[in-house]
Amino acid sequence: MSNYVIGDVQGCAAELEELLALIRFDSSEDRVYFVGDLVNRGPDSAGVLRRVKALQELGVADSVLGNHDFFLIMALEGFSKLHPGDTLDQVLEQPDARELVDWLRHRPLMLEVGDATQHTIVHAGLLPAWTLADARACAREVERELRGDNYRVFLQQLFGNEPRIWHDSLTGLGRHRAIVNAFARLRFCTPFSEVEFREKRDASYAPDGFAPWFALSGRRSAGEQVISGHWSSEGLRLLPGLSLLDSGCLWGGALTAMRLEDRAIFQVASREPIALDQD
Repeated sequence: MSNYVIGDVQGCAAELEELLALIRFDSSEDRVYFVGDLVNRGPDSAGVLRRVKALQELGVADSVLGNHDFFLIMALEGFSKLHPGDTLDQVLEQPDARELVDWLRHRPLMLEVGDATQHTIVHAGLLPAWTLADARACAREVERELRGDNYRVFLQQLFGNEPRIWHDSLTGLGRHRAIVNAFARLRFCTPFSEVEFREKRDASYAPDGFAPWFALSGRRSAGEQVISGHWSSEGLRLLPGLSLLDSGCLWGGALTAMRLEDRAIFQVASREPIALDQD
């Protein structure tokens, strides 16, 4: 039995199938996990959702929520409009759109997997102020809201950049928005868990006073094994305790899988790259 984690798919269904074939994924023995952003910008987001949903319902897969996944959920509920370059209408026009998006809404913000060694999977990152226990509690808090009867009320005002600084004392909408932004959008922040949202280029472009979330020496999750995606301009990076798996398949790079047992890397090349605009 092997456990794999796959980077941002973003609607690249053909590459996903090729990658599953490359790793010889066997649903009777293996498990596969995804770092989020299953959808958007690529040509077949609906196909990706159906494939991962079927595997999850077999009990052999799961995915955390990424920013594009949240965007699809918001769009289905009428709380967000599509932007140029988005391909989420390809999902929204499907007869099973509600079923697919409801399934997506029930995905976690954080997964903890592995046998001998525990690995924590998130889409974007972890705030430096959070221990793993803090992150777990925050994730479960938002997941309860997303899966609850009043989820539409919760979603209606969820998008936004404020508050930019995390405090344990945050409550209500501000707290929930800060949690979602950390799990789904984090790239640069300060040691005091202030998040910067505008810069999307690689770590060398860190704004003054900010650093990549994983490079902060005081990060309280530094002793853990963390796997994330989201940052395609950083590309594939394997560091002590950290694996970044968004290798930019959508933008002409590759779709990456990592085997947890030995951190072996498997990749397939992009088939239909689009113009570079990392998000």
